[in-house]
Amino acid sequence: MQLWVGLGNPGAQYALHRHNIGFMAVDTIAEMHGFEPWKKQFQGWASLGRIGTQRILLLKPATFMNDSGRSVAEAARFYKLEPAALTAFHDELDLAPFKVKVKTGGGAAGHNGLRSIDQHLGQDYRRVRLGIGHPGHKDRVTGHVLGNFAKAEMDDLADLLGAVSAEAPWLAAADDVRFMNEVALRLQG
Repeated sequence: MQLWVGLGNPGAQYALHRHNIGFMAVDTIAEMHGFEPWKKQFQGWASLGRIGTQRILLLKPATFMNDSGRSVAEAARFYKLEPAALTAFHDELDLAPFKVKVKTGGGAAGHNGLRSIDQHLGQDYRRVRLGIGHPGHKDRVTGHVLGNFAKAEMDDLADLLGAVSAEAPWLAAADDVRFMNEVALRLQG
């Protein structure tokens, strides 16, 4: 079993924030791959399903971004999962908007959701980094991250989420390079 966590903040007022792109990604995966309805579980919302032969629990922590690790650790303990079974989908300032990179391990790079997971489970898990771009100056980062995607970005956002979801079977099969390549190819079209 794998645990795929979308990072974000709960509540309608945060729904379109760049910081919530992780929630958006797992919502799209759940919808496209016919996962069970979301239910309140593990201090968040959870949905079980399959992608290919892999059983996957999608999780959206309701603990707010800075405390995401509590929810993730509870789900991991319940299913007796090692950090290697975890994939976190999150916004990434250091990637151009709507670019996708996957890496395993590493630091939190100032991302409080990742920092919280690191504190609870260590760093040896996979991260799907969803680019939101950098606003140019560190004083503008908070407003950028906690700001909504612009209307002009909505088509690109929908394309990104659709590509990530459509190519999720490569992630489920642990072929991260193929996943990144296929997502990039879809986004070029």
